[in-house]
Amino acid sequence: MATIQAQAEPGTTAQRRKIDARFLLYFYLHMAGFLASTLLMTWGLLVLFFLAIGGLSFDGMMHQLNNMASRYVAADAARVESFKHVLVVAHMLLATAIIVFRRNSILPSRDPKRSNVNG
Repeated sequence: MATIQAQAEPGTTAQRRKIDARFLLYFYLHMAGFLASTLLMTWGLLVLFFLAIGGLSFDGMMHQLNNMASRYVAADAARVESFKHVLVVAHMLLATAIIVFRRNSILPSRDPKRSNVNG
């Protein structure tokens, strides 16, 4: 089955859709801000986790971090690699959960009243 493509009449010019460079830059800035804020939120959740392990006190958190750091330094290469994998998986799970909860703000809003498409 052949399809027939509609051709523009000889007297008219076929209009192509122009790329709105300003909106594209706005989109990239919005996406960079979204990713940066998601990264900061995941780090904050990790700090909150260590704060909770330390009994919700700064001294307890530092004690737990010191305990973990001394065990990390004394561990062999396989255990260090295992710890890194656990940390990466935990970070990815937290980031995925945050992105799911913030999914409505991934794309920037484009208000047609404020959009200046004619120049």
